[in-house]
Amino acid sequence: MLTPSSNTVLEPYTAEILRPFGAEASVHFGRFRVTEISMSQGSQAQFDLAPVLDAARLLADARVDVIAWNGTSSAWLGLERDVELCREIEAATGIAATTTMLAYDRLFRAAGVTRIALVTPYLGEVQERIVANYARQGITVVAERHLEDRGNFSFCEYTPEAIADCVRDVAAARPQMIAIVCTNFRGAPVVTALERECGIPIIDSVAITAFATARLVGLDTARITGWGRLFPEFSQMTDLRPTQAFATGVPSVSGPDISPAGKPASTESAT
Repeated sequence: MLTPSSNTVLEPYTAEILRPFGAEASVHFGRFRVTEISMSQGSQAQFDLAPVLDAARLLADARVDVIAWNGTSSAWLGLERDVELCREIEAATGIAATTTMLAYDRLFRAAGVTRIALVTPYLGEVQERIVANYARQGITVVAERHLEDRGNFSFCEYTPEAIADCVRDVAAARPQMIAIVCTNFRGAPVVTALERECGIPIIDSVAITAFATARLVGLDTARITGWGRLFPEFSQMTDLRPTQAFATGVPSVSGPDISPAGKPASTESAT
């Protein structure tokens, strides 16, 4: 997984989420510099292709089976950026690629979701761009909370309880799903309890990236418990690779089943 350099949340959470697989799967991380989230030119330049591809090539040396950008930058920069990134990673390494935001998009399409609520730590200018990009994809953000923070390290300092309060606020709008968008945000541990309380599926960014990569290497996510309804309820979801439709907002055409055909995942499946 490709990780923002100032992120301290996603690595331990991902390892814990995937713990049920034991020796069947391993997860490995590569970093590139990300220290601020805003709409400034300098902040956007952090996500240029070159440093991300350098980190991806180093991960490829570990002979991993899939490479994921475990970050949410295309939420405000545009989903087409992640489509291009996956194409470039696959061309450079020969390894399947996905991203956090592409996994969200595929899940929303598979579930027929058109109304979501959004919780993030981001600045208002970033949140506005995310809402506008979702509208371009045919998804209405019916409620949102953001914490007006430019981060990126500081995002990890919000407690799960503070994030839970934000989720409760937006749940009042009764969206089809609630998205906690940020991979340096401690939302994942409170998802299960909040889903029971609110009666709404809640999709955390770290969790959905772990879910997507596990499915891409053929692992049964129904074995993952305590991290939300996503893992058991969508455990048969297979079409998780990016397509050109992601960049346009046009409903995606289902691709081939990308799970290994008729055989279990390798005992050394790696992400």
